[in-house]
Amino acid sequence: MGDSILGAVCVTLLYKDFPEKSEGELAKIKSVVVSEDILSEIAKGLKIDEMLLLGKGEDQSGGRTKKAILADAMEALIGALYLDSGYKTAFDFVSGCISAEIVRVTGENYHKDYKSLLQEYCQRLYHTYPDYRMIKRSGPEHERTFWIEVCVNETVYGPGVGRNKKSAEQEAAKIACEALLGG
Repeated sequence: MGDSILGAVCVTLLYKDFPEKSEGELAKIKSVVVSEDILSEIAKGLKIDEMLLLGKGEDQSGGRTKKAILADAMEALIGALYLDSGYKTAFDFVSGCISAEIVRVTGENYHKDYKSLLQEYCQRLYHTYPDYRMIKRSGPEHERTFWIEVCVNETVYGPGVGRNKKSAEQEAAKIACEALLGG
């Protein structure tokens, strides 16, 4: 439920602040603002990581720093606030948390969603999609590292390295974008 409230607040703010942007552009901004990366940072800022009740194993394996857990906790907090105090209170809380992120994400210096940029580039120029390939993974289940390369028009870029496939793909896409688009 919290993710729905979060999404509704984000969309409301975006439509109000950026009436000139297309629905597609607003959807891209929203997807970044409500992403696990940003929600986990907001949760840390609110010190939610210090308040989590975790099992011993999860706590010892770094559960308090895991983005997925922090983002889920943030969404749960938003849902609880909505159930306890209503939409207006939840709206005000979420708005206070994400307004600065919306400004940051829509600013010129924000790091872009390189996977989307690369996909749009490939579709426009080559009428195809980038091809991501995992070339290596290592580490125990709770501390994996992934190496992923991306192939664009028969040229391989990367590898991108990350703690999960998604972040490694994003890094590989960034390398390709920097080579193909100059950043």
